[in-house]
Amino acid sequence: MKVLGIETSCDETAIAVVEGKKILSNVVASQAAAHAPYGGVVPEIASRHHVENLPVILEMALKEANISLEKIDAVAATHTPGLLGALLIGLQFGKSLAFALQKPFIGVNHLEGHLASVFLENEELEYPYLGLIVSGGHTHLYLVKEFGCYQLLGATRDDACGEAYDKIAKMLGLGFPGGPLLDKTATRGNPKAFRFTQPKVGECLDFSFSGFKTAALLFVQKQNGNTSQQFVQDLAASFQEAATNFLLDRLVKATKQYKLKKWAIVGGVAANSALRKKIAAVSSEYDCRTFIPSLPLCGDNGAMIAYVGSQYLKKGFASPFSLNAQATSELPS
Repeated sequence: MKVLGIETSCDETAIAVVEGKKILSNVVASQAAAHAPYGGVVPEIASRHHVENLPVILEMALKEANISLEKIDAVAATHTPGLLGALLIGLQFGKSLAFALQKPFIGVNHLEGHLASVFLENEELEYPYLGLIVSGGHTHLYLVKEFGCYQLLGATRDDACGEAYDKIAKMLGLGFPGGPLLDKTATRGNPKAFRFTQPKVGECLDFSFSGFKTAALLFVQKQNGNTSQQFVQDLAASFQEAATNFLLDRLVKATKQYKLKKWAIVGGVAANSALRKKIAAVSSEYDCRTFIPSLPLCGDNGAMIAYVGSQYLKKGFASPFSLNAQATSELPS
C-alpha cells in the first residue's frame, strides 16, 4: 500500500510517499530564509509559503517515487498540533487530493508521527518503550504501550527545549534557525564556563526550560553589549550542557521508575550532536537500547505522517472529510 503523507504543522512543507516501511520519496521545503529576518517563524508567512510550495513539492515527491498520483492508495496529512493556519493549508490540500482520487484519507497527529518515525529505519524496536519528543514546539515523554496507545509521563511546564535553543541563539546573535547554529557554536566553547541551575520540578517527570532562557539573558545583560566571540561560544556550550543533562535526567528517572530499557528519541532536537553523544554514553551506562532517527527523519517530514496513516489503514480506520485542524492536542491513551 502506497500512502502519500503531507506535513505542514509549522514552517516546513513536506510530502512523502511510503510503502510499508520503505520510503519511496521524502521531499521537504524549508522556509528558513523567509523567516530569518524576523528571528522566528511568522505564522501568516508560513501559511502563504505552504500554499505556494505544496503543488511543487507534490510533483517532486511523485517524481522521486516514480509513481503517478493515480497509483496512490491513500492520503495522510497532519491535522494537529501546530500552527492552525499552516495545518489548515496541508489538511485541506490532502483532503482535496483524497476526495478527487476517491481514496481513503487519514488525519495524523504530528506527535504520533514523530514517535513512529523510528520504525521507518529500525526493525528491532518493539513495544513498549519510552518515547521522548524534543522539538521546537514540544518536549514530551511518553510510555508507548503499543501503536495508538500512549501514556504521557511528563511534559514541559513552560517552553519547549527547541524553543529555548532558538531564543538563546537569538540573544547571542547566531541567526535563524537557532538550534543547529547554537549546537555548532557550542562545540568551540567551554561547557563549564557558566553555571545554569537545573529546574526544580519535584519528583515528577515534567520539564521546564524558561529558567534557562532567563539565566542566559542575565549573563548576556551583564556584558553590557560587550559580548566577545569566546563569551558567545562559552555561553552556548554551557547552556547546551545543562539542557541536555536535564533531558537525560528525566529519561533515566523514567527508566528506573517504569523498568523499561528501550528509548526512542525523536523530534528536531534529536538531531543535536551533543544530545546524541550523551545518549549513547548514558544508554550504555544503564544498559538501555536507544533508537534515534537519521537526521532527515528528526525534523518535520512527510514520511512519518504517511507511515502512521498506513498503520491506521491496516486497522480499518479512515478519517471523515469533515476532520478539522486543531492547534493543540494530546495523543490517545
